[in-house]
Amino acid sequence: MIGKSEKVNHIVHANSYLTLHYRITLASGPGAGSVFMDTFTGNPATLLMGSNQWLPAMEEPLLGKKEGDSFSFTLTAAQAYGERNPELLQRVTKAMLAEHAGEDATFESGDMVEFTAPNGGRYSGIFKEWGDTWALFDFNHPLAGLDLKVDVSLLGVM
Repeated sequence: MIGKSEKVNHIVHANSYLTLHYRITLASGPGAGSVFMDTFTGNPATLLMGSNQWLPAMEEPLLGKKEGDSFSFTLTAAQAYGERNPELLQRVTKAMLAEHAGEDATFESGDMVEFTAPNGGRYSGIFKEWGDTWALFDFNHPLAGLDLKVDVSLLGVM
């Protein structure tokens, strides 16, 4: 039996609930070295393993780790958000934008714009540029095509 003063190091399992700090840094591409997300400078995050909050490839390195562990791992673009798909660069007509976003809608390069699909689903694209009769949007995930470095500090495991 464990005495009251002894600490039990809980191990991460496929259905564990975690309190953690994490940092995602771009490990490739033009922004290599820049931080995409960082909780170390603020409140920790919570994560329910297996709930699709994180990609399976991001959860897998956590399995078997213990409360109190700090570690890093790197994911290739293919393991993370996939390679960039050139077919996901799409031109949308200005008429269609006016109909769905309003006649006076304006976008700046880099703006994320949400669209409604014919089936009612919602998806987002990043505005790239205007043409004479169209606007170009990139519907790739913003991290597609990039390797990622993830730093983790496990604060609590339940």
